[in-house]
Amino acid sequence: MTRFIFITGGVVSSLGKGLASAALGALLQARGFTVRLRKLDPYLNVDPGTMSPYQHGEVYVTDDGAETDLDLGHYERFTGVASRRSDNVTTGRIYSDVIAKERRGDYLGATIQVIPHVTDAIKDYVLSDIATEDFVLCEIGGTVGDIESLPFLEAIRQLGNELGRERAIYLHLTLVPFISTSGELKTKPTQHSVKELLSVGIQPDVLLCRADRPIPESERRKIALFCNVRPDAVIPALDVDTIYRVPLSYHEGGVDDQVCRYFGLETPSPELSGWSGIVERATKPEGEVTIAVIGKYTNLMDAYKSLAEALAHGGIANSVRVNLQWIESEIFEREDAVDQLDGINGILVPGGFGVRGAEGKVSAAGFARARRVPFFGICFGMQMAIIEVARNLAGIKGAGSTELGPAPEPVIGLMTEWTRGNVVERRFEGGELGGTMRLGAYECNLSANSRVRQIYGEDRIFERHRHRYEVNSAYEEALAKAGMIFSGKSPDGKLPEIMEIPEHPWFIGVQFHPELKSKPFEPHPLFTSFVRAAIDQSRLV
Repeated sequence: MTRFIFITGGVVSSLGKGLASAALGALLQARGFTVRLRKLDPYLNVDPGTMSPYQHGEVYVTDDGAETDLDLGHYERFTGVASRRSDNVTTGRIYSDVIAKERRGDYLGATIQVIPHVTDAIKDYVLSDIATEDFVLCEIGGTVGDIESLPFLEAIRQLGNELGRERAIYLHLTLVPFISTSGELKTKPTQHSVKELLSVGIQPDVLLCRADRPIPESERRKIALFCNVRPDAVIPALDVDTIYRVPLSYHEGGVDDQVCRYFGLETPSPELSGWSGIVERATKPEGEVTIAVIGKYTNLMDAYKSLAEALAHGGIANSVRVNLQWIESEIFEREDAVDQLDGINGILVPGGFGVRGAEGKVSAAGFARARRVPFFGICFGMQMAIIEVARNLAGIKGAGSTELGPAPEPVIGLMTEWTRGNVVERRFEGGELGGTMRLGAYECNLSANSRVRQIYGEDRIFERHRHRYEVNSAYEEALAKAGMIFSGKSPDGKLPEIMEIPEHPWFIGVQFHPELKSKPFEPHPLFTSFVRAAIDQSRLV
């Protein structure tokens, strides 16, 4: 029997519902249960694929090609359970499906309303694509009280009644702020948040209270009294030094005990030594390295959430702290800007779209190549590195990308047709942007004796993609003569997926996004190797 945990948030946004959901999922796994995690997003976009990173943060891509919320990355990193398209749904997708059914006549002439038609569609999504999971954790995006989230709250209220107490529990994440002028923790925001939730018919069963300091027992009793929950169900969610301490902190607070008690489940205490080991290596490193990330959206760290975590995983694997220096790529369009990279142990150029800052990424790749600094180019970052090599080593002066405008030598261009398994996929110039990129996991074959073959330890890999433009393989021979090889390609050999410079200490670019598959217990081999190369570089400085 699958049980459902509905996780809501109140008072303010960005309290950490995603991390709370992921940590609880990890704790339930540690008790021997199987879990699945889902995110219900209240915005009207069909998916975040066309949203600016400054608006939404990172777009997390699943194996089956869904563009989803970044919280799904937390879910995968903490539980190891691969997310699917069915694990993230938005208001836009719900309404699109409802309207499509109305146009087909599926509702037999009924007047279409939020209740029951929209709420029924939401419930269908929550209950769909479930096999034998013991728990499904559903995080409701937004903040209780927002008009956008009302249909989702109504849907989970109905589900609670339909499933019954033996199969549904409500967990509410809230804030207990400290007011420095009075020297007090204030419980009133939590009380008001729970009142908002009660106004839509949902009584929370467990309260997770975010605070920057311990919450006294007297304040917890006060919250319990006014919010109609047991005192032991008011659980402090305190700030921690690393997000990988969250499962340990929440277990200490008793959140998994409360969930098991609610459902009448008797299980042994969770085995958390693995998490303790991760925290030990993350907080007590044996050394440190500095990696410069040359990106377009460095003013918002959420735009590179999985990337930052993957680099941290590479540090954990090598027992070092990875210090990240975030640098806006446009800076490197000035000639003197490369001086900022002196003393850096490694350079990473991540993905991005559009012309802004592109030439800065080309310059950063050139600095890494010429100064023999470890370089890692991801997606757009790889493409800019190839353009740099084409211009300055292969002598192709007009080398460019058609994504950035007319290019005399289109080293990077729009790929209009490719194969995925037995299916031919196509895109067209000027077509819709949403969902038309090469998305999801694709196979890549690695060249024998290449560096990436040694790093992965296998000949065939599957990595997740999110891009619209591809490397033009017509330039392969000229680039090879200049010292750069394509060491990974699609099975049909048409699409270059990985480039490297064999004579460089560590210079690799990949068309895919390896950061999406890195986990603290399974650091991605490319990030592990890149950080190790940065360690070697630090010893040379």
